[in-house]
Amino acid sequence: MRFLKPMLVSVFCVVLLSAATRHEELQRAFARPARIAFPEDEPYSPQKAALGKMLFFDARLSGEQNRSCATCHNPSFGWETPVPRALGALQRPVARHTPTIENLAESEHFFWDGRVRRLEEQAMEPVSHPQEMGYSMNRVVRRLSAIYSYRRNFEIAFPGEGLNRHTILVALATYQRTLRSGWSPFDDWVEGDEDAISEPAKRGFDVFTGVGMCSTCHTGWAFTDHDFHRVGVASKDRGRGLIDPEMAYRFKTPGLRNIALRAPYMHDGSLTSLREIVEHYRRGGTPSEGQPSDLPPLTAITDQDVNDLIAFLETLTAYEPHVSAPALPVD
Repeated sequence: MRFLKPMLVSVFCVVLLSAATRHEELQRAFARPARIAFPEDEPYSPQKAALGKMLFFDARLSGEQNRSCATCHNPSFGWETPVPRALGALQRPVARHTPTIENLAESEHFFWDGRVRRLEEQAMEPVSHPQEMGYSMNRVVRRLSAIYSYRRNFEIAFPGEGLNRHTILVALATYQRTLRSGWSPFDDWVEGDEDAISEPAKRGFDVFTGVGMCSTCHTGWAFTDHDFHRVGVASKDRGRGLIDPEMAYRFKTPGLRNIALRAPYMHDGSLTSLREIVEHYRRGGTPSEGQPSDLPPLTAITDQDVNDLIAFLETLTAYEPHVSAPALPVD
């Protein structure tokens, strides 16, 4: 027995060292950026962000004054809409499922097909699209200019510029860059709290980074490579191919933070649950008009792996996902 005790202590130390090393690796791979990457030509200010939040929740940016940016990008549903395709200005479904706008400050492409390169451009498109908010930026400027509180807020946030088309878009983009998903159980586990997530979730993370090959595209702290892939959703929508014919049927990789709040999934909202998502990838997806999926069937994935992977994905939900709506100017 006198030899067994030192041996047990030695084994225990090795286990602790392995756990510590693992968490150091996790911290390197999934560390949150210390700062948000704001453009040098449009630096952050709290006044711009507060003004952008007002605009984001204000239905007066739409033609009929009955929908705001938050109507489709609902913070209660991971900044998406809990239907396959949201209803637009014409009370008809829009072309694609609403993508999340969380964690986009580092992205270089926006929308499912990546057709714009800056959030300022992204902010303009839904407002001016006839099937979405059904208005125009010139009319938005005129409407908001009639409201004294907005004119005053813009003078404070943009000294010497005031309220105009450019400053409206900058304010919206500034606010959107602040939309970072909150701290989650996964983050506590990454920081070294072994009790923060369940054993099935830990196994699920191993599947995610191993045999499931999920981390090939869902990389980094936001779980996205911000790139475009053909993921086997049977569709006539050519996606990135509308901009670059060689990228036909490829769509931007969405981040996975708060993914459990964001059903349904994919660019067309065709998959209704995390289980359907995992099973879709397990079988390698479905070709689109003769174009094969980039995904090989994951024949090594077991039913237990599927359950564990779902348990892991649920740990990415923030403890405090709620966002309160701002008070809007009325005169």
